[in-house]
Amino acid sequence: MKFVVAIDGPAAAGKGTVSKAVAAHFGFAHLDTGLLYRAVGAKVLKGSDEIAAATSLTSADLDPETLRTSAVAQAASKVAVNPEVRRALVQFQQDFAKRDGGAVLDGRDIGTVICPDADVKLFVTASAACRAERRFLELQPKDSSATRDGVLADVEARDKRDRERATAPLIPAEDAIVIDTTDLSIDDAVAQAVALIEKARTA
Repeated sequence: MKFVVAIDGPAAAGKGTVSKAVAAHFGFAHLDTGLLYRAVGAKVLKGSDEIAAATSLTSADLDPETLRTSAVAQAASKVAVNPEVRRALVQFQQDFAKRDGGAVLDGRDIGTVICPDADVKLFVTASAACRAERRFLELQPKDSSATRDGVLADVEARDKRDRERATAPLIPAEDAIVIDTTDLSIDDAVAQAVALIEKARTA
């Protein structure tokens, strides 16, 4: 059984948390596609060429613990505007989506570019201020230099870069359902997503 759920949205909106919960609920495989770009960004920070980094990724490069820093996030956003980097990573993502048993992919262009025929498309978002506060609280234990103002500036800069890039800009697919988590608990956001997917599966 092939069933694809595409979940897009900006940084720190909660799409990763919702995606993992949805995948666990339905027993689907899950791919955080942002990790692919973070892994490329991390390699570039260490001196690699962008294209070489994108074409040489292995599963060992996708350790979330080492890739959840603000520097890597900024590097990921910068390499993501390179059309050649995106092309190098598209096939990996599309192959993942084709697996039997169902798949959830979260990122920024899943519903618009990677899986335009996904069975369910969700766009998880929240206000920039809300997302910056979440990211600040996440970073603080690991990065004592992080400040609220600095994180908000990073979030807004990344949003602008993601929305305005020429290739696969961050926009909801025309048939995506928007879930705004600004005033939602995680449980409520997950419940909304699960209900929408259940409806699509039984339609």
